[in-house]
Amino acid sequence: MGYAIANELAERGAHVELVSGPVSLKADHPNINLTKVTSASEMNEQCLHIFPRARGAVMCAAVADYAPVEMASHKIKRSDGNMTIELKPNPDIAAALGSIKQQGQLLVGFALETQNETQNALLKLRKKNLDMIVLNSLNEPGAGFQSETNKITIINKYNNSFNFELKTKAKVAIDIVDRMIAEMAL
Repeated sequence: MGYAIANELAERGAHVELVSGPVSLKADHPNINLTKVTSASEMNEQCLHIFPRARGAVMCAAVADYAPVEMASHKIKRSDGNMTIELKPNPDIAAALGSIKQQGQLLVGFALETQNETQNALLKLRKKNLDMIVLNSLNEPGAGFQSETNKITIINKYNNSFNFELKTKAKVAIDIVDRMIAEMAL
């Protein structure tokens, strides 16, 4: 979804700074500057560096909420018994950007939910100081990950909700960018 949105913004003339984790997708539009990262900490660092001079940010990377406290430098061999891995919270990038957001910047988040979808999305919208949130449901066939299609609901900070039918991700990106432009005009 992130690459589709970046491409749609670039097609409309925006200069796009795309911060991406390891994926097999390519960003080949001349208006897209791609920065590749391998960890949530690296993504956080890059986003905090870029955001202050941006008109907005779309936070659609599926960053893990937790990371191992210790990283093994080699393969951990099988042994008898259970293994326990201690986890620590990863940085909350959307909340970090929400805390430094300035007047005139637009911050868009994503919520992938499996239960209480709308309530959880609204909570995330408020808690992270977002201007709008794109809600995906794993309960919708053809939506979410590992699919070329998606079905979304966009909710803005004024509690207005916009529902969209199942579409290709490229067409969903058009809907998201159209809504971003409308929100910036409010």
